[in-house]
Amino acid sequence: MSTGLLIQYIVLGLIVAASVLVLVRKLAPQFSNRWLAAWSIRLSRRDSRLAKALGRRLQPKQATGSCADGCSTCGACGPKPPASAASRGTGASSDQVRAVAESMPLHFRSRGH
Repeated sequence: MSTGLLIQYIVLGLIVAASVLVLVRKLAPQFSNRWLAAWSIRLSRRDSRLAKALGRRLQPKQATGSCADGCSTCGACGPKPPASAASRGTGASSDQVRAVAESMPLHFRSRGH
């Protein structure tokens, strides 16, 4: 086997491994977060500085607990909802404003053939 072919196989293997990791992260996020958390804990317990740094890097975003995660479970991090008509003093409740906004009919333009 020539060296060029060996390098080609190694590069192709790395590309396939990276695509599988992306696929698992997208399709099974809970599984990948548990896996990352387990590896993060194992690496953080080691004596090596490099292993501890890698353990902190592998820590899943949900486990960090900072507002930069964008998890929006507590409602404090996400964007604020737009001010409704009720807060502007029109006398309409937010439920009435939402009902009016949802009942708007759709208008379709005809295609000129």
